[in-house]
Amino acid sequence: MDSLDQGVYGIEVTAFSQDGPSLKFSVSSVGAFFEGKVAADYSGIQGVWSQGNVGLPLAFHRQAAGAGAKKPGDAIASAEGVWQAALEANGLRLRLQLHVSHDDQKQLVAALDSPDLGISGLPAIKVSQKLTVFHFEIPVVDGVFEGTINPAKSVITGTWTQGGITRNLKFQRSDQLFELVRPQNPSKPYPYREEEVTFTNPKAQVSLAGTLTLPSGSGPFPTAILIAGSGRQDRDENIAGHRPFLVLADHLTGKGIAVLRYDKRGIGKSTGNFDQATTEDFASDAAAALGYLKSRKEIDAHKIGLIGHSEGGVIAPMLASRSSDVAWVVLLAAPGLKGEEVMLLQSELILKAAGFDEDRIAKAREFNQQSYALARKENDPEVLQAKLTDLVDSAGMSTTLPPTTLKPQARMMTSPWFRFFLDYDPVPALKKTQCPVLALNGDRDLQMASKENLAQIQKALQEGGNKDFQTKELPGLNHLFQHAPTGSPAEYGGIEETIALEALNSISDWILKHTSS
Repeated sequence: MDSLDQGVYGIEVTAFSQDGPSLKFSVSSVGAFFEGKVAADYSGIQGVWSQGNVGLPLAFHRQAAGAGAKKPGDAIASAEGVWQAALEANGLRLRLQLHVSHDDQKQLVAALDSPDLGISGLPAIKVSQKLTVFHFEIPVVDGVFEGTINPAKSVITGTWTQGGITRNLKFQRSDQLFELVRPQNPSKPYPYREEEVTFTNPKAQVSLAGTLTLPSGSGPFPTAILIAGSGRQDRDENIAGHRPFLVLADHLTGKGIAVLRYDKRGIGKSTGNFDQATTEDFASDAAAALGYLKSRKEIDAHKIGLIGHSEGGVIAPMLASRSSDVAWVVLLAAPGLKGEEVMLLQSELILKAAGFDEDRIAKAREFNQQSYALARKENDPEVLQAKLTDLVDSAGMSTTLPPTTLKPQARMMTSPWFRFFLDYDPVPALKKTQCPVLALNGDRDLQMASKENLAQIQKALQEGGNKDFQTKELPGLNHLFQHAPTGSPAEYGGIEETIALEALNSISDWILKHTSS
């Protein structure tokens, strides 16, 4: 299959089948599925293209032999086609994939993918080729590339400038797409029931959309509500091309545990304002999910628990400490420390893994502490940006934090979410959580320091008098519970595994033990 507007040719079609006029196929490299019917006169195929959580109508029309777009070898410009590169930065390696084609006005167009970050289709502007010089810009990441095409038209050698920092970058022409191999993603048809659901949070006046998976049988079933980490997360907690909550839901439902996962407010099919929401607001949405499940006859209302990942591990104790309807809690890479200390440790661990020396790490910690102090005082992002610029200059950090990076940072640091999380202490809610608790973390988690946070979670539960809890550190696993070389976030997309089997089994075994009676 070809994607003409992206300049991508020969995309592999997988799992193709036809039964009479009904036709199905999938494109595993982009996580897409098509189902349609062939017209009686064989002139076309009408159906639905499903990718992620979105389904769109799609029609294929039969073309005469030789019709259609020409392939890159016949292209109007030598830059057309698929180009691949690897960006080396601070000891990390990020694969890039550039699609170059032309529009109906014969103008070059391009889009950039970063498979290791799970990003695709970033639109390029100012795409041009003048003789052998090729140029494009990606405004959403403040990136600019300019290079020279070799005589064989197989390599573009140039530089990538982003955030004021310039690095060498070489694109090579390719006739194959980077494939995101995700062997744990389940394939339909599933051996259990799947239902699209919506429920409301009347207090916030938002409608939340999600997926409920139900084991075979009539139930009632023990049930898990999956609560995602920070950021604009959908029901599958998509990150770096992985869908951890899809994999976790599939595993648990196969073990006889129903699962509800949902899009955060303002994301996917859920309504509401994500940008103005705090962790407390997301806890209110989780409470709405709990209330919805209690209304379902297939659900055992006495065995509904919460599984919170990262920030979701803050939300779960919030709700459990307030509601006796929460039967159990699983904390995955959850914080036990205050928000500021979580972020300071995160920065230190990531810098250390990238090879920075202790002096540089200490300077970064001091800078972060000072910037957080400024964020507490300043509500205006423009004023905060100016003060951060002065702080960067005085700290001599302008080479690593150029001015162009400070605008989005100031906007983020003045958001309601950041201001709430910065000073939030999870200990009081943990002390009030009296239901059974399992807390897991990987010892290569650089985003949520494992030993420090697990120790604080254990201390809080003990001091609160919780009689049934377990904390467990899993060796070799990162923040997503993948087996990882160092734990750096830049590794997430390059790892095929989505969630380690020992993590999945630790979760399901513990839940079944606590819901079997």
